[in-house]
Amino acid sequence: MSTLTLPLPFLAAASRPLTAVGPTDAAGEVRAVSESGEAAWLDSARGGDSEAFGRLVALHADRVYETVLRILRSREAAEEVAQDAFVRAWQALPSFRGDSRFSTWLYTIATRRALDVARSEKRRRDRVETVESATLERAPAAGGREPAELRRLERILTELEPVRRAVITLHYLRDFPVTEVAEILDLPEGTVKTHLYRARAALRAAWEREASRELL
Repeated sequence: MSTLTLPLPFLAAASRPLTAVGPTDAAGEVRAVSESGEAAWLDSARGGDSEAFGRLVALHADRVYETVLRILRSREAAEEVAQDAFVRAWQALPSFRGDSRFSTWLYTIATRRALDVARSEKRRRDRVETVESATLERAPAAGGREPAELRRLERILTELEPVRRAVITLHYLRDFPVTEVAEILDLPEGTVKTHLYRARAALRAAWEREASRELL
C-alpha cells in the first residue's frame, strides 16, 4: 500500500466541539453516510484507495479521538495516539477480513494503543515516584456546552484507572455491547462486566460525594 497522507487535520478536529460527523466534501460540509456507503469505501480502501480511507477517517475521527482522550486525559497524547491508530489501521487494512465491524476493529487498534500509552506513563511515574497528579484535561462536550453534571462526571472519571475509563467510554458513550468491548480490549466478557460493575459503584459513590460538597 502507498503511504497514507491523512486528509483530516487532527489538530483542527481536536480543537472543535466533538459531534457526530460524516465524511466531508470540499466545502467541509458534513454528509450522512449509509452502512452500504461505508462498506463501499472500505472495499475501495482495502484495494489501496487512500481517498476512500480518508473518508472513513473523516467518519470516525472525532469519536475515536474523544474515546482516546477519555482514557489518556491528555490532549497531546490523545492526538498522537489517534493519528497513530489511523496510520496503523491503514497499514493493517489488507489483513482486515470483516469478521467484526470495521468500527470495532478500529476502536480495538485505538483503545489498545491508548491503554499501552497509559500503562507506560504509569510506569514512568512510578519510577520517579511522582507525588503530584498530572494535570488532566477534560474532554470537550458535544455542541460546545458543558452542563454542571457533565463537568462533574468528567472530574469523577479521572479517578478511575485507564481500563475502567475505557470500559465505561466504550459501553456507555460509544454504545458498544459488552461482547464487543471484550473484543476491543481483549478481555473476557466476565472481566468487562466486573469492570463495569465496579466502575459504576465507584462513579455512584464519587457522584454522591461531589453532590454533597456542592450543597455545602
